[in-house]
Amino acid sequence: MKTVAEDIEMLAQAIMLEAKDEAEQLQAEAKEKADAIRKRAQAEAESEARAILDRAKQEAERLKSQATATAQLKARSAQLESREKLLDSVFEEVKKQLNGVKNRSDYAEIVKMLTREAVTQLKATEAEVRADESTQKVLKLDEISKELNGKFSSGAKLEEGTGVVVSASGGKLNYDNTLETRLSRLQGTLRSSVYKVLMGEKA
Repeated sequence: MKTVAEDIEMLAQAIMLEAKDEAEQLQAEAKEKADAIRKRAQAEAESEARAILDRAKQEAERLKSQATATAQLKARSAQLESREKLLDSVFEEVKKQLNGVKNRSDYAEIVKMLTREAVTQLKATEAEVRADESTQKVLKLDEISKELNGKFSSGAKLEEGTGVVVSASGGKLNYDNTLETRLSRLQGTLRSSVYKVLMGEKA
């Protein structure tokens, strides 16, 4: 038969064993929770790293795209600048050659057309027509007066330009129809077709 001391000893051992089991269980649970926290922290860190990497890639792509667009824009600007210089030189050369138009056999007809156009633009029945020296020699104002049923007189000689400048209403209305001014007026609309011709394309 067990003594009271033995019973107490057995009870103490049972309590210690139960406490040990509980401690081990708590330790296991704590380890499990710590592992879960570590895994979650690791997953979050990896996710954040991926997000940072993605943002960095996107920014790199944006900068690359921006740099490409800037380079293309600069190349286009340089191309346009080169094109404009080429066209300017072409029109400048044409302007130099305008003086030679006076030597054409049909220049009298050209002068008549220039004068008729200027008078018509001003809607004038009376006007003064100024012309350069060569143009004055072939200008037949009596014919134009009869044709347009108006009164057109010759004015002072033009010191610059080839063609005619017509004034009406006592000088309040003027129409410059010299070849140089006509070229300037047409330059804007002709640039595209002239460039196509220069590049060997059909205008």
